[in-house]
Amino acid sequence: MTAQLAQAQGTVGNVGLNIGIFAAFVLLTLVVVYRASRSNRTASDYYAAGRSFSGSQNGIAISGDYLSAASFLGIAGAIAVYGYDGFLYSIGFLVAWLVALLLVAELLRNTGKFTMGDVLSFRMRQRPVRAAAATSTLVVSFFYLIAQMAGAGGLIALLLQIPNSDKLGQSIVIAVVGLVMIAYVLVGGMKGTTYVQIIKAALLVVGAFVMTFWVLGKYGLNFSALLGGAVEKSSKGEALLAPGLQYKNKIDFISLGVALVLGTAGLPHILMRFYTVPTAKEARKSVVWAIWLIGVFYLFTLVLGYGAAALVGPDVISKAPGGVNSAAPLLAFELGGEILLGLISAIAFATILAVVAGLTITASASFAHDVYANVLKKGQTSPGAEVKVARRTALLIGIVAIAGGILANGQNVAFLVALAFAVAASANLPTILYSLFWKRFNTMGALWSIYGGLAVCLVLIVFSPAVSGSETAMIKGADFAWFPLSNPGIVSIPVSFLLGVIGTFAGRREPFDSEKYAEMEVRSLTGAGSEKATVDA
Repeated sequence: MTAQLAQAQGTVGNVGLNIGIFAAFVLLTLVVVYRASRSNRTASDYYAAGRSFSGSQNGIAISGDYLSAASFLGIAGAIAVYGYDGFLYSIGFLVAWLVALLLVAELLRNTGKFTMGDVLSFRMRQRPVRAAAATSTLVVSFFYLIAQMAGAGGLIALLLQIPNSDKLGQSIVIAVVGLVMIAYVLVGGMKGTTYVQIIKAALLVVGAFVMTFWVLGKYGLNFSALLGGAVEKSSKGEALLAPGLQYKNKIDFISLGVALVLGTAGLPHILMRFYTVPTAKEARKSVVWAIWLIGVFYLFTLVLGYGAAALVGPDVISKAPGGVNSAAPLLAFELGGEILLGLISAIAFATILAVVAGLTITASASFAHDVYANVLKKGQTSPGAEVKVARRTALLIGIVAIAGGILANGQNVAFLVALAFAVAASANLPTILYSLFWKRFNTMGALWSIYGGLAVCLVLIVFSPAVSGSETAMIKGADFAWFPLSNPGIVSIPVSFLLGVIGTFAGRREPFDSEKYAEMEVRSLTGAGSEKATVDA
């Protein structure tokens, strides 16, 4: 049965088979997580997996953390429906990864213990900076979690054949999926999360590889013929191959690109992955593995997106449960029927599961380690109490993410992740770079940059077409948008850099500790002393 016929009958695949494959995968990964959790004895075990993973293992896990639902479901759908404009996400995410590696990743790993707050407070006043870092981490994680939950809801709605008109049914699905994901984090910690990310990365790359060459095989391994098939199938015709189909405003297109390229360097859950290796050498090795896996995967997305457009059709994709996020599962159904649909959907769920677990660990660790242990308790707390607070925070974060996922249900997950990238680049990136490379930078500059950048970005998002006033807005029927761009990156990111400078010069002058800055500079660039932090943890 083709995807088009299935769509006409209101079904995609066999519900029993879909759920059977899905349930088998969930049970398998739960066993892995449970076995890994038995070795969680310290805060370092829960937050950083005891720094026990090799560079190759961590590199695979990093790619598993980075290749989110936006990469697999969102980008494939965006390319299938919007063509050239959708491929910007692939380019932006790949370039963003290189920017993060070159600018901040290893430097942060060498300087901190568990969280971004460790780095920012290294030479500044601990309590206000840690509180600010935790706040930005929680907000960025929330935006990212919304995207993953929306992707999960659309995916399971497709498997269970819940139509887009049944909002209550899809909301229940999102809630159930969210509770399952919370269980992984509460049980497994970072070690269990890392193993799930390794499994997921391997499955995702292999699954994308198989589908890519299956699609190309239908067109004689001729990519031009594939593009011709996509143009013929789309009602937009050759506009699918040109810019402007989704982003008719060129400034909006540029703003999205800026947010994508700079956002990764401010994503706490990606940066935290570098704390799971024992040495700076292993951190560099993990970078090489991650670059290869991520780069190859984003090449596959071009074929998967245009393959879905050619074999399934943009109209069928847009009307399916989950909307544009259903492109990859529908392509799998078109290629290999119910079995391949079930397998690819399980891989897609693994993708969402791994990223949500990493996000939740990062957000809960930031609150427990930065706010509870170092701000509220002033460092006078036991690792066991800190981990207990982290688990309770993870539960709360999961509940809030479920609510946000229900609100954003139906949105393209790549678009939602781009908003998270804008928040991360606005709130975190300027402060990180100034802390690492600017001697004069002080506590007031950090607070102005984090809180100011965060506030500006959130206000612009709330009053943008992403939330109201457009056909694809989160709040239907409302119109209070006065900011014209869907993504505020081109405005909020420069404003945050500027606020960091203004705060530094306008704030109260702090005594400059040259020895502390020298220690931070040497440690960040060489890794000398970072192993001591590992032992202390």
